[in-house]
Amino acid sequence: QVQLVESGGGLVQAGGSLRLSCAASTSIFSFADMGWYRQVPGQQRDLVAQISSGGSTNYGDSAKGRFTIYRDNAKNTMYLQMNNLKPEDTAVYYCNLIWRRQYWGQGTQVTVST
Repeated sequence: QVQLVESGGGLVQAGGSLRLSCAASTSIFSFADMGWYRQVPGQQRDLVAQISSGGSTNYGDSAKGRFTIYRDNAKNTMYLQMNNLKPEDTAVYYCNLIWRRQYWGQGTQVTVST
């Protein structure tokens, strides 16, 4: 069973930075495609960024130029560096892993104040 644990969320002022981490308890981490999604209550879960097993990245429009996704396969951990945060980035951020099926973490709250 794959378990994903996010951390690094919190409260930050607009213009600030946060780094989210997603630790995966699985030996197949390096073979899996990973991603970050976010969700605001009452709205759909949206793509923030994706990183393939080979390191290719893809960003949602809201993340381009401000966020960076990367992974450390030796630590079974994926990261999301978020810079120049805006109040509209406020959401619960979820880690996603794809290996034969999708797995989700429990989410971490990011709140950006004005």
